[in-house]
Amino acid sequence: MLSDIEIAKSAKLKDIRQIAFSLGIPEEKLKLYGNYIAKVDHRYLKELEQQGKKKGKLILVTAITPTPAGEGKTTTSIGLSMALNKIGKKSIVTLREPSLGPVFGVKGGAAGGGYSQVLPMEDINLHFTGDIHAVTTAHNLISAMIDAHVNHGNELGIDIRKVYWKRAMDMNDRALRQIVVGLGGSANGYPREDGFLITAASEIMATLCLASDIADLKRRIGEIVIAQSEKKGLIRVKDLGVQGAVAALLKDAINPNLVQTIENTPAFVHGGPFANIAHGTNTLIATKLALLLSDYVVTEAGFAADLGAEKFLDFVAPTGGLFVDAVVLVASIRALKYHGGIAKEELSKEDVEAVIKGMENLKVHVENLQKYGVPVVVALNKFESDTQAEIDAVMENSPVKCVVNEVYAKGSEGAIELAKAVEEIAENTPSNYKPLVPMDLPVEQKIELIAKEIYRAGKVTYTETAKSKLSMLKKNGFGNYPVIIAKTQNSISDDPKKINAPKGYEFTIRDFQISAGAGFVVALAGEIMLMPGLPKVPAAVNIDINENGEIIGLF
Repeated sequence: MLSDIEIAKSAKLKDIRQIAFSLGIPEEKLKLYGNYIAKVDHRYLKELEQQGKKKGKLILVTAITPTPAGEGKTTTSIGLSMALNKIGKKSIVTLREPSLGPVFGVKGGAAGGGYSQVLPMEDINLHFTGDIHAVTTAHNLISAMIDAHVNHGNELGIDIRKVYWKRAMDMNDRALRQIVVGLGGSANGYPREDGFLITAASEIMATLCLASDIADLKRRIGEIVIAQSEKKGLIRVKDLGVQGAVAALLKDAINPNLVQTIENTPAFVHGGPFANIAHGTNTLIATKLALLLSDYVVTEAGFAADLGAEKFLDFVAPTGGLFVDAVVLVASIRALKYHGGIAKEELSKEDVEAVIKGMENLKVHVENLQKYGVPVVVALNKFESDTQAEIDAVMENSPVKCVVNEVYAKGSEGAIELAKAVEEIAENTPSNYKPLVPMDLPVEQKIELIAKEIYRAGKVTYTETAKSKLSMLKKNGFGNYPVIIAKTQNSISDDPKKINAPKGYEFTIRDFQISAGAGFVVALAGEIMLMPGLPKVPAAVNIDINENGEIIGLF
């Protein structure tokens, strides 16, 4: 059996200008990165909007709670878009850019798998067009400016004990979570506690993904809160006067990246916030541009429906003026058995009872999604170890239409039934999409609503730190801001050990962060880390390059 990278190398790619031409994008709107990658001028979106172009239908792909067994959400998104094209619909898939931390950590590549990939997968997984590096540098310019300002007289009166802005890098490195900077004498500034977060968790990343154009990006960057003053006022990037310089570093990063799938279906891969610590979807510019260039846009929300889908439906879509026509919920037999209590090592053995028990997790996610008024279809990703009895058990117990999905092994052919099911729903079952969480509710009420309706908690509690920070938020005008909850992806709850469908537990908010540039408040629950660490045996040990410059071991 061929590996993902071997399959990718055997694909026949088209010149990216041909892909752009098939969408009607003029060549002068492209900035080429070789033969198979191009950036599309973000201003082209405004041109199409002014022309009154009709929008396509938006299909959101999400999943059940992730497990070590795997679900295949990105692979399904890519395969569904290819299959929609195969049945005669013009479709584009929009995805996030892979972060190097997970690529070299646990996850490996994030460009799909098998015969359902976006290509060139080596470039997409490794540096790509430099967008994430641009975000890293833009973030760290602000970090450097803060310490330089303090060192040169501190006219703004920054309280160095209350600098909220950390440094960033696009790699998993637990040793950098808490550090001390400014050591080595007066020439190096004032010593203070600091830390790093992974670039995907940077507010610059979230801001880039939500901005509508350069002017909006610069305005949002200026609003970012970086510290408190000694008089307890908030200090923002615009107080340092560098919002223009930071935006300048992102002048190319704001332009969507156009690539193609293994079957030459167009794909926008742009932006990369995580869903467990940010809002978890690609840029609004890419999705809105795709909607004006196709009949169907398939977009993916990070992690499970309680994370990525909730944030997309309650925050991203309302912010971008998007309407969701249907949702695909991805599951696998192996993942359902894991939620049913089967150990990872035993998942290849048939266990219908465990499958049925694990279906409770799927049912909770379906119920949650239906609260938004969106039609839902389940995509059951087929693995070699799945038995017909187990598949039948899912089909019989699924609360909505369920379709077996075989895109990994068969490409678009493996998702024809799924594509037809999505088309049937999108065309004949009108979506009544409406956010569950009203934008104007106070922060505590938003959290209460999400925790009880989506996470199925019985009670929400706040640590003393969270209470103090919430008081500060209200005092400074953030009391009714949209809320993004940062929590573990491994459970519907705030405890990664609570698998399947926990309910009635105590959900704890331990702290808050302000993301004024992105336009939301982050509520931190559980022990979620903004800087991941590498596992004992990271994916990096399997990645290599041969004497011909070919990457091997990337998946």
